[in-house]
Amino acid sequence: MKLNHLAAALTASAATLWAAGAALAQDHRFKLHHFLGANSPTQTETLEPWARAVEEKSGGKVKIEIYPAMTLGGRPPELINQVRDGVVDLVWTANGYTPGLFPRTEVIELPFVYLNDPGAANLALHEMFETDLKPDFPGVEVMFLHVHAGHAIVMRDAAIRSPADFAGRKMRIPTRTGAWVLEALGAVPVAMPVPDLPQAMSKGVVEGALIPFEIVPALKLQEQAGQYVELADRTRLGTLSFQMSMNKARWDSLPPEIQQAFRDASGPDWLAELGRIWRGTEDGGIAMAEAAGKTHVTLTDEETAAFRTVLEPVVERWIADVSARGIDGAALVDRARDLIAKHGTE
Repeated sequence: MKLNHLAAALTASAATLWAAGAALAQDHRFKLHHFLGANSPTQTETLEPWARAVEEKSGGKVKIEIYPAMTLGGRPPELINQVRDGVVDLVWTANGYTPGLFPRTEVIELPFVYLNDPGAANLALHEMFETDLKPDFPGVEVMFLHVHAGHAIVMRDAAIRSPADFAGRKMRIPTRTGAWVLEALGAVPVAMPVPDLPQAMSKGVVEGALIPFEIVPALKLQEQAGQYVELADRTRLGTLSFQMSMNKARWDSLPPEIQQAFRDASGPDWLAELGRIWRGTEDGGIAMAEAAGKTHVTLTDEETAAFRTVLEPVVERWIADVSARGIDGAALVDRARDLIAKHGTE
C-alpha cells in the first residue's frame, strides 16, 4: 500500500510539474492590436514577419496574436491608451493620431528633414531614442519606431505642380505637422484616420491627401484618385512616424531572455529591412495606380525648390512650438538631419 501511495504521489507531482511547465510556456502570449486591414501590406509584410521573428528568437516561448482593423474595439486614436492601460499587450499605431502627444518624435516627420529614405529615417529614430525621444513614451516599452515612405500628393482630380495649386483645397492629413504643411501651402487640412479616406474622397469631403502610395491597394484608392504626385528624387512633404509598443507593466514582468527575443527582433537590421520593405510596397502601390490608368507625376528640381521655400517656415514653426514646452527643437532638427544623411550613405 505504501508503495502504491508513493507511486500515486510521484505521478501527481509529475503531473503538477508538467502542468506548471505547460502553463509557463503559455504565459508569453500577446495580443497585438492595429488599425489597418488583415490584407494590408503593413500586416502581411511588417507585423506578421516581426511577430514570427520574435516567436522564433524566443525558442517558441512567445506567441503573438494579431488583431487588425480595430477588431478589439475602439478607434485608431485610442490605441496608445489601450496599450498604456493594459487593455492590449502590444499596439502598432501612428503617432500622429494623437496630436502633440509625441512632440520630440515629430521631428522626423517634418518636410525637408525627412526627404525620401525610410530606412535612414528608421535608423535615425533608433539612434535618437534613448538620448532624445524616450520622454515621449511613458507607460509603454517601445519595441521600435519607424516611418512610411513619406507624404506624396494624391488627388481625386486636380493636377498639382506648385504650392499655389493647393490654394483652398480640402486635404486629408493624420498629423498636426502635416496640417501645418497644408496650411503653409494654402490648403484646408482635414484630420482623419486613413481607413476613412476612400469614403471621404468619394463624397467630396476632401479633394486629396498627403499619403504614401503604398496604401493604394489596401484602400483601393485607384478607384477614387486620379493624380499621384511626388517631388524630385522621390522627395516627400514630410512623413508619418509609427510605434510598436508594449504595455510597460507587461514588459517589466517578462524574464530577461524573453525581453531579449523582442529586442533581437527589433534592432537596426530589422529597421533597415523595414525601410526596404516599405519602399517596395510604395513601388507596388504606384504601379497599381498606373495600371489603372492614373497619372503619376514627378516634379522637376525647380518645382521642388519652390516647395522647399514655402515649407521651411513649417520647420521653424515646429521648433518654436516645442521650444515653448522646454524641448530644444533646433538641436533635434540638426541631429535628425545629420543622422538621416549619415544612414542614407551607409
